Amino acid sequence: MPDHLHPFRGDPIPEALTRRVLFPGDRGYPRYTSGYFRGARPGVVVRPESVAEVQEAVRFAARHRGVPLGLLSGGHGLSGRSLNDDGIVIALDALNEITVSDGNRVRVGPGARWGEVAKALAPHHLAITAGDHGGVGVGGLATTAGIGWFARKRGLTIDHLRSVDVVTADGELVHASAEENSDLLWAVRGAGANFGVVVSFEFEAHPVSERVGFAMLVYVPDDVAAFLHAWGTTIENADPTVTGTLMTGPSRPGSPTLVQALIVVDEDDPDTVVDRLQPFAALAPMANQPVRMVPYAALLDLPAGGEQQHGRGEPRGHAGLVRHLSPDVARGLADLLASRSSFVLSIRSAGGAVADQPADSAAYGWREANFLIAMLGGGTADVEQRWADLVPRFEGLYLSFETDTGPDVLARAFPAGHLRRLRALKATWDPTGLFRDNFFIAPDGDPADLVAQR
Repeated sequence: MPDHLHPFRGDPIPEALTRRVLFPGDRGYPRYTSGYFRGARPGVVVRPESVAEVQEAVRFAARHRGVPLGLLSGGHGLSGRSLNDDGIVIALDALNEITVSDGNRVRVGPGARWGEVAKALAPHHLAITAGDHGGVGVGGLATTAGIGWFARKRGLTIDHLRSVDVVTADGELVHASAEENSDLLWAVRGAGANFGVVVSFEFEAHPVSERVGFAMLVYVPDDVAAFLHAWGTTIENADPTVTGTLMTGPSRPGSPTLVQALIVVDEDDPDTVVDRLQPFAALAPMANQPVRMVPYAALLDLPAGGEQQHGRGEPRGHAGLVRHLSPDVARGLADLLASRSSFVLSIRSAGGAVADQPADSAAYGWREANFLIAMLGGGTADVEQRWADLVPRFEGLYLSFETDTGPDVLARAFPAGHLRRLRALKATWDPTGLFRDNFFIAPDGDPADLVAQR
């Protein structure tokens, strides 16, 4: 059968997309069966190379409202919801332009990766605070929040987003900025996957030093709970140029707990970097403590030849946001780490400039949270119960690291007032719930039929 007649659920592929679709067995299709963590087998992958083709792809998806619909930019999301089984995936990786203009404005396509963005901006001595891994796609992170290495000094990625071009559920191209369709821009900045396909982002980049301080410390704490509490207090009291992440997991019986700390100091003077790291040196015994001065782009370097993704199965992951690593939160985390299951726990620092914006300035509403706590793996009844015991201590949820779904998850992901506003906007921009496979926000009105279809 000629490619242009190849049906999907009995519907021929639109002529404008015949060279942009992949079916199981086609060359190139396997790239879209694995994200960073999750495996899948879509029924059809549409890989548009222009905005007009994205519009055609969305209209095609709208004719198949009953099957899953995934939007893939980098495929790095822990939840893996950019992929699916037997449904449609609109892969945006070909829309990867990065254009730097006067006034520090940068136009970026959703398929670009943050490592590429950092390299493109480096010659201009600019950066956009964005995540902590260069393989992350722009489209996913820039529609969630973006907690990165400069968060405490520069805020979230969405705080630097000035406008977007969005293909909405009816296939129309809409521009949203502070002056035009401002409610849509508000929604995209935190709940974007629900409101359309962002085909272009306009950011305002910020200055960055030629080099920044980067420390990789390995702690061996005697008292995990006390260490976590002290870490939290130290980060909160640190200069805003200091941002850090902890990585750890359950230790083997009889073995000490090892905690890796990755700390970035946004200063180019080595003496200042060392001075601002000093408070962290006394937190616990250390097995390793190298400190280097590196370009920011080097922190997001991708492997030669690009990043290969080989995710399989259904990963489990959870996330929570807290204002402080209080003794109560620290004890709960230490109890989680006492499990004999295997998982990775990360604690990323936010705070600082993140709280400089009003809580209602974007769909992301947890401005007062100083820490993002995320867990990947586990999945056992023991780990799930220990995590459930932690949840009442949280005051928000970061969607990119959560695999659970449902109304209770949405209630933790957005403040109540934000969620009411999002439902009203959903009724305006996507009343039939076409974009529903990444933490579905039901539109205002009676959502029973849409929920049933979900």
